[in-house]
Amino acid sequence: MDISPQHVITEWHTSVNSGDTQRSAAAVGDPLVVLGPRGVGSITPHEFAQWVRRSGIQLIPHAWHQVSEKLVVVEHDATWPGSHEPTSVATVFRVNEGQVTAALRLSDVEQALKLAQICREMAATE
Repeated sequence: MDISPQHVITEWHTSVNSGDTQRSAAAVGDPLVVLGPRGVGSITPHEFAQWVRRSGIQLIPHAWHQVSEKLVVVEHDATWPGSHEPTSVATVFRVNEGQVTAALRLSDVEQALKLAQICREMAATE
């Protein structure tokens, strides 16, 4: 039975927001492609779990944009320890076989939707 991308991404949010490193590692593929303020790259599930522990980030989703069967852009309100106001961010998620295999965080939804559309078109031509 296929697990919906929304279910997979909801589990990802739950694991991140709880700070549960084992659950976070289980929610992502190996490797996990990431993009954020510190750059882009591939990391292991263990490295992702350690980032969850170190960052203390909380991501509250408030809008979902299905781009393709495997790509979803989610708008979040993000907070970190010591932050006073949430910051609006958007993440392009790629889901495969019940796990998040890419989490590409951008500063706004327009950028995220453009990147997701590029990713969709690239995947369609493989």
